[in-house]
Amino acid sequence: MNWEDQLIQLYCHVCDLYQRELWTYCERFSHNAHPDFTDEEVITIYLFGILEKRFEVAQIHKHTQDHLSRWFPKLPSYGGYIQRLNKLSAVFPPLLNALAPVWTGGSKVGLAFLLDSMPIILARGSRRFQAKVAREVADCGYCASKKLAYYGLKLHVLGIRQAGTLPHPDYLELTSARPHDLTVLDGITPYLRHGELYADKAYASEVLETLLAYREMLLLTPTKKAKGQEKLHMFEQLWSTAVSRVRQPIESFFSWLERTTGIQIASTVRSLNGLLVHVYGRLSAAMYMLSFNS
Repeated sequence: MNWEDQLIQLYCHVCDLYQRELWTYCERFSHNAHPDFTDEEVITIYLFGILEKRFEVAQIHKHTQDHLSRWFPKLPSYGGYIQRLNKLSAVFPPLLNALAPVWTGGSKVGLAFLLDSMPIILARGSRRFQAKVAREVADCGYCASKKLAYYGLKLHVLGIRQAGTLPHPDYLELTSARPHDLTVLDGITPYLRHGELYADKAYASEVLETLLAYREMLLLTPTKKAKGQEKLHMFEQLWSTAVSRVRQPIESFFSWLERTTGIQIASTVRSLNGLLVHVYGRLSAAMYMLSFNS
């Protein structure tokens, strides 16, 4: 599909979703309830820019102004556009839900589920203590896999393993960076029954293992070193390697997500609404790719 066809398809799909339900999240009660430059155009330009790997709003606006003016003749100034975009922050979570790919593999009984998280970074290192953006949802935390102290959010993904391709994203949740990964399981547990859950060492817990056993789920994680243990025994190393190989597709999913959308670094975000657009907008673009370009 060439870029013009993709732009048309994306615009038509956004218009359809907007007219059906998204308008309820940004309804206006003013004399300017129907602006010349529509909300559908604001959303389409942002998503198309991400799909074209332009990860800064300024880049997206400039490219639209320079090369797509015949498609969007009413495009406002950069300041006006970003103001309109941030005002639509409440639209992007339901848009993400509407664009998420539907599981077509039949029953979810007996499947292998992959669980992991990735950081969304607003500030890192010593700068994290001075960060003030989006304190309503963001916090300081530590990513053990990257050995990174940062200020921001954490994106949790539960995926269904698929042979030879990326896992199917079945559940996504955002938390602040501070809580332990285990806290997200309150929302994820209802999705799990009759299968296997592969997760990293952060999820190794006898309590969780017992809880999942009641749902006929088997928890599989790499082996943790005991206190004072310098290295794993040979069989523990082999077990950890085997589990990590099964988990590898969820790490590939995060790598693809970052490479495709630039979601992980949000250091240019300056407001809560801007952060919501950054995260949910990029996830929406990624889900659009999985749903329509697979």
